[in-house]
Amino acid sequence: MTQEAATTAELMTAAKEALETYHDVHVDDDGALTFRHAEVPCAVQAMQLAEGLTVLSLTCVVAWDLPHSDQLAQSAAERAGQGLFGTLGVVRTERGMDVTLRYAFPAQGMDPTPLGTLLMLVVSTASQLRGELLAETEGPAAK
Repeated sequence: MTQEAATTAELMTAAKEALETYHDVHVDDDGALTFRHAEVPCAVQAMQLAEGLTVLSLTCVVAWDLPHSDQLAQSAAERAGQGLFGTLGVVRTERGMDVTLRYAFPAQGMDPTPLGTLLMLVVSTASQLRGELLAETEGPAAK
């Protein structure tokens, strides 16, 4: 096993241990960790960007197939600038708009407790955002 593979495997083990405090975590065939926080599916991967810089990448699918709405897209964009952990993405598809939250950070050497806290801050933000976006699509202004 290469040093890079050992480092990323160690980091994924720490992330799995940290997340299992809060969620049922599955290890996919490619080694990614997947779990759900409320109704938000999430995936965690580790990668070495440069020697000595190994990061965890967390992707949360906040909402999908939302109605095409410039107001909704603008609302998501405004939230992206409000200091959320991560980067919000809005993609327009044939079926509607999809919203993701992505966060990558150097995590090598973090103990499971602070690592779990950081990951939960991100996924909690994703869940809160999901609730707000779905409420906007169902509210009187969305009609």
